[in-house]
Amino acid sequence: ARDAELVVALDDDGMLLGTVTFCRAGTPWAEVSRPGEGEFRMLAVAPTARGRGVGHTLTVWCLDRARAEGCTAIVLSTLPVMAAAHRLYERLGFVRTPEQDWYPAPDVHLLTYRLDL
Repeated sequence: ARDAELVVALDDDGMLLGTVTFCRAGTPWAEVSRPGEGEFRMLAVAPTARGRGVGHTLTVWCLDRARAEGCTAIVLSTLPVMAAAHRLYERLGFVRTPEQDWYPAPDVHLLTYRLDL
């Protein structure tokens, strides 16, 4: 809790639908954010909950949190195969920032997105 916020989405029966981690630049969980930026990571939606707006809700929560923190932008990393997530981010106004793409491991390429707030 000191370094990041883990948020979960539950259905009315308490079943886990999805999760995301929000962090601030300069904290141990931040990977690509710069000073003044928020970052979210590890957005995941249960396969049975996909298509129900869970990813959208979690992403909007992160945007609201970044604004509340006074962030000027929010950034994220994503795998190239996550096409549905890319469409969600782009619908919300995120733009690709290929100059920040990176490799946390030699065979893992991560794309980055940014949204000015």
